Amino acid sequence: HNSICNNCLKMWALMGAVCLCHCVFGQLLDARQRGGPRLVCSVPGSPGLPGKPGPGGPPGADGNVGIPGRDGRDGRKGEKGEKGDAGLRGRVGPTGKIGSKGDRGPTGKRGPTGEKGDLGLLGPPGQEGDKGERGKRGSRGTGGICKCGSLLPKSAFSVGITSSYPAENTPIKFNKVLFNDGGHYNPQTGKFICAYPGVYFFSYDITVANKHLAIGLVHNGQFRIKTFDANTGNHDVASGSTVMYLSPEDEVWLEIFFHDQNGLFADAGWADSLFTGFLLYADTDYFDALAEDYT
Repeated sequence: HNSICNNCLKMWALMGAVCLCHCVFGQLLDARQRGGPRLVCSVPGSPGLPGKPGPGGPPGADGNVGIPGRDGRDGRKGEKGEKGDAGLRGRVGPTGKIGSKGDRGPTGKRGPTGEKGDLGLLGPPGQEGDKGERGKRGSRGTGGICKCGSLLPKSAFSVGITSSYPAENTPIKFNKVLFNDGGHYNPQTGKFICAYPGVYFFSYDITVANKHLAIGLVHNGQFRIKTFDANTGNHDVASGSTVMYLSPEDEVWLEIFFHDQNGLFADAGWADSLFTGFLLYADTDYFDALAEDYT
């Protein structure tokens, strides 16, 4: 439709130009005939109404192929399809790393008792146990013949030592036994153990060399006497003595009570350090009860 209108406009323009040329040339010719130049041109009138469209022309040749258009936008997400059939089983993958240790599971049921194993090795000796309670009195024995001499209690000891500078805060082990009537002193522990209750006398004479000496007499873990001897560079003798009452199974020993003040010296050739004790008199009430048992 647009091409038809354009052709009509072009036709009217051509007709206007022809009319204008015809008027100009007509007036020029008329003026020449009359003897003078006289050029008069009128203004064309308003265009008339367009004519009816002419018949359509033959179809034109096909044009060149245009440039491909841009890709369109992605369509909307389709609905979820049905689950497909299971695929073929794949190959086994590589072994993964060892995971962290899990929580301990509940204790299982006890299994059947196993066979008895071989006898194990003997273990190390245990620590010395606490002193047990005194046992009940035994049944009365048959009466015997009174031997008054056998009722006389005997307890006395005198011991020395063969090594110098013993350890502190532990019983000193006087291992050189000079006398031990009754066997109440134990050289393996350094302790005297009372067998007969009564009054006892204890003393010590210690050779001191190269160090000071801080020594004391201990009764059941408590110091009864303490002595201190300051060494002045020469050999010296530290001594002490006391009297005390002992009950059966009481313990008495000597002990260094201060750090690095253990100047106790012993030499088999010319110097001894001695510890001595003996029963002065026994507890008469105790032995009267023994005499009644004999009768």
